[in-house]
Amino acid sequence: MQPISALILLAFPLAALCHPSARRDEVFQSRATFTLKDHYQGKDFLDWDFFSNADPTHGNVNYLTKSEAIAKGLAYVQKDGTTVLAVDDTSRGVKNRDSVRISSPKAYTTGLFIADIWAMPHGPTTWPAYWTVGPNWPHNGEIDLLEGVGESETNQITLHTGAGCTLDTGFAAKFSGKATGTKNCQSGNGGNAGCGIRETTPNAYGHKFNMIAGGVTAHLVDASGIKVWRFPRTDIPADITAQKPDPSTWGKPAALFSSSTCDIKEHFKDHVLTFDTTLCGDLAGNLFPGGPAACEKEVGNPDNFKLAKWMINYVAVYDS
Repeated sequence: MQPISALILLAFPLAALCHPSARRDEVFQSRATFTLKDHYQGKDFLDWDFFSNADPTHGNVNYLTKSEAIAKGLAYVQKDGTTVLAVDDTSRGVKNRDSVRISSPKAYTTGLFIADIWAMPHGPTTWPAYWTVGPNWPHNGEIDLLEGVGESETNQITLHTGAGCTLDTGFAAKFSGKATGTKNCQSGNGGNAGCGIRETTPNAYGHKFNMIAGGVTAHLVDASGIKVWRFPRTDIPADITAQKPDPSTWGKPAALFSSSTCDIKEHFKDHVLTFDTTLCGDLAGNLFPGGPAACEKEVGNPDNFKLAKWMINYVAVYDS
């Protein structure tokens, strides 16, 4: 979730085009066997890396160290094993509010990643994200999987890369989301919108996501491309629950970024999995009614953050 100068909020539908290459289509339909590599749950998340530097997206937050976050009750595990990552909801009149950003201790280049999330942050000024990112941003890529601002009801899946990566609109018929107006995934130097696909799945973000007890976000990264699926709590495939995932049976993904116009092996390397909640900043601040100044003022009201919590069941990583 690097700085974004502008995010296209009004997505437009792309024509459902059949891609001319039947051979490439077969690649996306191929079946693979996946083996569990890492499984994070409960206290495992408290051993992730806590980012405590200044927010690179210029948000009004103080990211806490592990010891600070635990001591202040902003990172903890409930009795049922759910991990909670919260924003301070008690301090009044502060300019920067305490929050948490964690990243996995291991980095991954390819694989199948399944995140089971009970609830996510929402509310005025909030900008939460579940995302992955490589070193030397943006040259090793970023994948924003669950991201939005405030009380948004829709989720946008976005790639950020160095030069030479674009969204192949020829595959529009093969994902259920709607591409935004930006096909160029290149970010940096002030132009950080990336290339995005806005989900059309109901209950995919914020309050409505939480009202159905969340669900699963799954994404597959391999040489053929990047696919992202979203499953509400009541529709999680049995193979995921059984730890025998078979993406070939999951149907059309919410988003698909083909390697035909973006060399995945070149642009996405050594990604850490990340959860964070920032406030205002480059995106939420600019989109807030009244602009950044009005947004910053609302940061001082703790009542805005009673629901600004990640509640995570588990994250599983599979090799093919």
